[in-house]
Amino acid sequence: QVQLVESGGGLVQAGGSLRVSCVVSGRTFGSYGMAWFRQAPAKERELVAGVSWGGSVAYYADSVKGRFTISRDNAKNTAYLQMNSLKPEDTAVYYCAGRKYYSLTGDYMSPHDWDNWGQGTQVTDSS
Repeated sequence: QVQLVESGGGLVQAGGSLRVSCVVSGRTFGSYGMAWFRQAPAKERELVAGVSWGGSVAYYADSVKGRFTISRDNAKNTAYLQMNSLKPEDTAVYYCAGRKYYSLTGDYMSPHDWDNWGQGTQVTDSS
């Protein structure tokens, strides 16, 4: 089974930067896509960004465009989310997710569209 483990969360002042990482273990496939979701207290989990196995970005939420960058290093089995210019509304638990047969033209907005999940890492922007 595939396992995803996030790390790198923490407390950051408004306007600061943080990079979270997700290490993937287990069997994946050539079209295995990766994404970052986030979930704030009492809110539903929402898609932040997604990237293909080849590194092409499929989606950024409008709220993070120009501030966040998703990437992956397949040699290290790791996906990243670089977060810059953090805002209070970015405060959430950030989860990495994986999906088999990911396509850049697909629609994977819902958490139910993703196959594997990490345990989450807390990112807090202290205003």
